[in-house]
Amino acid sequence: MSRKGKGRKMPPAGTALSEMAARIEGYLEGLLARGYSAETVQTRRVHLGKLAAWLSERGIERPAEVTKPVLDRYQRFLYHYRKADGAPLSFRGQHGRLVPVRGFFKWLARQNLILYNPASELELPRLERRLPKAVLSAAEAEAVLAVVFEADPFAVTGQKRSARLAAGTAEAAAGPLRLRDRAILELLYATGMRRGELVRLTVYDLDGERGTVAVRQGKGKKDRLLPLGERAAAWLERYVREARPRLAAAPDPGTLFLTNAGEAFTKDFLTQLVRRYVEASGVGKPGACHLFRHTMATLMLEGGADIRFIQQMLGHADLNTTQLYTQVSIRKLQAIHAATHPGARLARREPPPEPDGGAAAEP
Repeated sequence: MSRKGKGRKMPPAGTALSEMAARIEGYLEGLLARGYSAETVQTRRVHLGKLAAWLSERGIERPAEVTKPVLDRYQRFLYHYRKADGAPLSFRGQHGRLVPVRGFFKWLARQNLILYNPASELELPRLERRLPKAVLSAAEAEAVLAVVFEADPFAVTGQKRSARLAAGTAEAAAGPLRLRDRAILELLYATGMRRGELVRLTVYDLDGERGTVAVRQGKGKKDRLLPLGERAAAWLERYVREARPRLAAAPDPGTLFLTNAGEAFTKDFLTQLVRRYVEASGVGKPGACHLFRHTMATLMLEGGADIRFIQQMLGHADLNTTQLYTQVSIRKLQAIHAATHPGARLARREPPPEPDGGAAAEP
């Protein structure tokens, strides 16, 4: 069945009247007071602002005027909504917009600001459990790392170059930005940390003697300690010793990775940087920081790591989230399939017998 409403635009946020806006701000302040991250609060502000604008267009200006049938209509609106490119919202996207709605009206009811919660029976869309779009092989990951020290890594974006500089010559001539970029890629590949976790790292989070990096206040406000491995630790030590002092500007806040202006990375800037190296390597796979996260988890599983260690590396609260990578890491399943399925292998026919010295066959 085709979806209706093609071309319908999402109303802009910020057009609701003061009472709705004030209640939304009160709800968001409560989230901050309970320890929710600023990013989570900002995301909910955007989604609730769009709800408020949609309600205002229909003459609903106060939370007390919102009923369950109204929220059902809003959920149908999200289902039929089309983005600028004509694509619908995914069920995950719809889910993300409705979660703040349920939280907001639950908070209003608990604060006795409305008589009943109209969102209490609002059913959220079922989330898809999709496999990662792409995962690098070990050889492809090495190709991405190697492209950093080419003479001009972005000269022919998206294509493999016919010749690369010798590693020793390139590394010897590398400037601080190349050393920084190689250290970033090595860290992503070794640990699979999230981009937001990487941009918040400080020089004090590295422990060269133990070969570890501390992730402070990752997703869910949780700290974790990750092993670096000898190679990533060596690149990070070289970056901190040789490159970072040339990028830092006084006063130095201690942020580990700095731009050429001496400032901390933004998440979007980091994504753009990593994506350019992935494209320049010619591996032909889409992705950036999360591509290395998927790659680290998949390759470790294929190497025999227990799923619970992968869970710890990725910082997943729920093991079911990590189980996704058991579907990507298919080599063990391929081996079992080849060993047990009768049609898994091509039939090996015996070669025809050699003629016996040219002797004539008996009649």
